[in-house]
Amino acid sequence: MTQISQEILDKAASWMSNDVDAQTQAEVKALLENDPKLFLESFYTDLDFGTGGLRGIMGVGTNRINKYTIGIATQGLANYIKKQFPNQTSKVAIAYDSRNQSSFFAQVTADVLSANGIEVHLFSELRPTPLLSFAVRELGCQSGVVITASHNPKEYNGYKVYWEDGAQVLPPHDKGIIQEVRAVKGVTDVKWEANASLIHAISDDVENAYLQKLNDIILSKEEIKSANNLKVVYTSIHGTGITMVPKALNALGFANVLIVESQAVADGNFPTVHSPNPEEKEALQLALDLAKAENADLVLGTDPDADRVGIAVRDDRGELILLNGNQTGSLLVYYQIMRRNQKGMMKGNEYVAKTIVTTDLIEDIAREHGIPWYDTLTGFKYIAGVMREKEGKEFFIGGGEESYGYLVGEFVRDKDAVLSSVVIAEMAAWASAHGLSLYEMLMNIYDQYGLYHEELVSITIKGMDGVEKIKQMMIDLRTNPPKELGGSAVVEIRDISNSSAKNLVTGETRALDLPSSNVLQFVLADGSKISARPSGTEPKIKFYFSIKEKFEGKANYRTQVSRIKDRINAIKEQVVN
Repeated sequence: MTQISQEILDKAASWMSNDVDAQTQAEVKALLENDPKLFLESFYTDLDFGTGGLRGIMGVGTNRINKYTIGIATQGLANYIKKQFPNQTSKVAIAYDSRNQSSFFAQVTADVLSANGIEVHLFSELRPTPLLSFAVRELGCQSGVVITASHNPKEYNGYKVYWEDGAQVLPPHDKGIIQEVRAVKGVTDVKWEANASLIHAISDDVENAYLQKLNDIILSKEEIKSANNLKVVYTSIHGTGITMVPKALNALGFANVLIVESQAVADGNFPTVHSPNPEEKEALQLALDLAKAENADLVLGTDPDADRVGIAVRDDRGELILLNGNQTGSLLVYYQIMRRNQKGMMKGNEYVAKTIVTTDLIEDIAREHGIPWYDTLTGFKYIAGVMREKEGKEFFIGGGEESYGYLVGEFVRDKDAVLSSVVIAEMAAWASAHGLSLYEMLMNIYDQYGLYHEELVSITIKGMDGVEKIKQMMIDLRTNPPKELGGSAVVEIRDISNSSAKNLVTGETRALDLPSSNVLQFVLADGSKISARPSGTEPKIKFYFSIKEKFEGKANYRTQVSRIKDRINAIKEQVVN
């Protein structure tokens, strides 16, 4: 029998009082009477407002996403904005995705902000997250909010906060907002009465301005025209991408775009997939089926808030294969550098950026062309932080992260699947016009720089002691690090927790230009790299394997990758057990 402490009952008392609406009161009382286990899960803690905002299961209670937890978060945000921008009417832009209750939570956010005297610019319909990033700068806002839980299962929703540069909040603002949110003691501290005169619908001018900027970054307009037979299949996986990706592709000359109609309906229940995650083949299966039936050249699939995109291309056998985030990101960076050089656009101040767990192939490509590259902590907001630091001095060509998030150019400050879908289609058109395919372009890159093969292994250790076991795994890796992995000597250990790297050959230690984070990286003599990164909130640890070998040629690609997979499995046994 589930035991509920008096402390938790006291905590839940206000949720069964007139402090909340009658429906919420009834739902909480029903949980207490009929499902004490779920009641406990809903109230045993407060849903944590972390550096990325809120994300959690929807439902009543302090540990759930609902009107009241959204309201408390918004009150804290409003208090912080007013302290940062005193004696002025600040502005906040708000967008929302296709998840259940997203539009309602967006309206709650708008109401609370306006009740605090803050001007609100609210999208009247669901729109992609990157358009919110663009709107913050375009409308001169001090902050932005998007209601989304990215690719999480249907039970989830979330609340992401952006700052005036159009990027997700970074220090010191993230910690400042967290402090203000935690200072809001409960629902009675929230100003709920909206000031309708301060809430404005965002006009089509913002989207049109975005589409014009998108048109301006295209490097191969003639090739797009000549490759008019290129057939593209697109799926929005029931998300926001349907509102902009087909429109953007059509506007730039891609006339042969086929939509997966059964997934074109925005639906927070995601009825055709187990998870709306374009990293998973199952989420793209309907698009792959349509592409096979229609003999399409390219498949594009975006997640619910359209900031990440998965792709499939035809290989040398004419079969559709999925590319991973490292492969697509490398193609994007290679293409941008190559075409800018061909067109004489390089000014000497360009750079690329990626996260530390993203393939070093991007680094090799940049180095070959004398272009600086910057590594950041995991999370696109850190790439955006580099962009903010270098704005007006250096120009961001492009970059991204292994988890299918990419960006080209500087007019958006978050990963952008609308923009990326267009640029990927542009690359395919350029390749087609030159008698190539994206697959052959990738093989050519491997031939020039070496074969990189990456895999992610995520391990969940359930139970009360899961987090402690993972902590011990990291302690063991630090105190007794491996001397070799998969037959190659470990030559450097990078410990991001103290921002240092130790060369095991010379014994020298160098500083890393990175903030502290609980990440360990083992660099091998052959150029491979294995990273260990535990979750800060779940009993989960991720191992990122990046194996580098001399490329044995396109004809041997499959057998070489199969051998690398065996090597990764052997390394996994070394570092996990």
